[in-house]
Amino acid sequence: MNIIIYCQHVLGIGHLFRTLAIAEALAGHRVTLVLGGPPVAVAVPGHVRVVRLPGLMMDAEFSRLLPVEPGRAVAEIKKERQILLADLVRDIRPELLLVELYPFGRSGFNFELGPLLHAVRDGRLPSCRVICSLRDILVEKKNQQKYEQRVLDRLNPFFDAVLVHGDPEVIKLDATFSRRREITVPVVYTGYICQKPQPGDRQAIRARLQLGPEDQLIVVSAGGGSVGHRLLESALRAHALMPARARRMQVFTGPYLDDHLFAALPRLAAPGATVERFTDNFPAWLAAADLSVSMGGYNTSMNVVAAGTPALVLPFGQNREQRLRAERLAGLADLSVLDESDLEPAVLAGKMAGMSGRREERRPAIRLEGARQTADWLSQCTDAGS
Repeated sequence: MNIIIYCQHVLGIGHLFRTLAIAEALAGHRVTLVLGGPPVAVAVPGHVRVVRLPGLMMDAEFSRLLPVEPGRAVAEIKKERQILLADLVRDIRPELLLVELYPFGRSGFNFELGPLLHAVRDGRLPSCRVICSLRDILVEKKNQQKYEQRVLDRLNPFFDAVLVHGDPEVIKLDATFSRRREITVPVVYTGYICQKPQPGDRQAIRARLQLGPEDQLIVVSAGGGSVGHRLLESALRAHALMPARARRMQVFTGPYLDDHLFAALPRLAAPGATVERFTDNFPAWLAAADLSVSMGGYNTSMNVVAAGTPALVLPFGQNREQRLRAERLAGLADLSVLDESDLEPAVLAGKMAGMSGRREERRPAIRLEGARQTADWLSQCTDAGS
């Protein structure tokens, strides 16, 4: 099967990693992954061809598009992207087009997706099915009624299904999209997409760090790093107040943390604390950890759940998404939700000490096979329509 996957990450990297997991699970198919956000050094499966459109990203307020390449005009980039995307689809003639988030988000990219979807429905790609790949929780909008109408206007005529990468026992689409019943195409829950640690990961990391059974490791992370600097700083200050047996802390800042902020963090590190930007083996570190301290993004939260690691989670405060997910998971996993007031170092040190000694390898009953289930559903969907 010839597949095009479109993914436009604009601030964090969670969307990209979920999409890569789906692409990897689609081994055996011809997969073209179209990316258009800030570059991230990630491993790409061998069966996946990557096409990078000229980069666009959002400002910190999610109010306007910015060029990834300084000095370029956004209007010029939009025109170039629209042409490149149209040419690509015409040349590949996919049987399946998987679009990440749109039309539930990425409305700013309608300039290229709108014409593409019209081309499919107008008969220029008669055998192509169009599927929406959707996160479990949608962010709220200033005008929710107008937003939901726009989604329905774009979804029902142009898409064949919506794959929700979540578990309805945790949260349903209805919770953040009130007009769910007006969606006329199938809505399928795939389970959460997450990377899981491999057998032996805990032992391998702890042996490398020369940690004994009583030694405690705390892993601190901030997703892509665009937000979360205060959590990283507070965790390092809190770590310096903790007893010696908890004096091993590994901090991953994320690739997008500003350089000057990154450079300042190691100066806060007490003995036993290490600051790095990124690891390509984050699930293994979580398996090795006695505690995770993190922001509440989709990927990190589900990696923590899969690893069975106790967690302190600080939700991103600009919208409801991370807090809602964290609160739902707190009732199912060994997870506690932090507030901004908890970032005072002495308070955070107390919370970390209270959580880091109680790892029990707990595995809540949450569906975590989202990538495989997505690939299976897409394969069956196309076979049924052929």
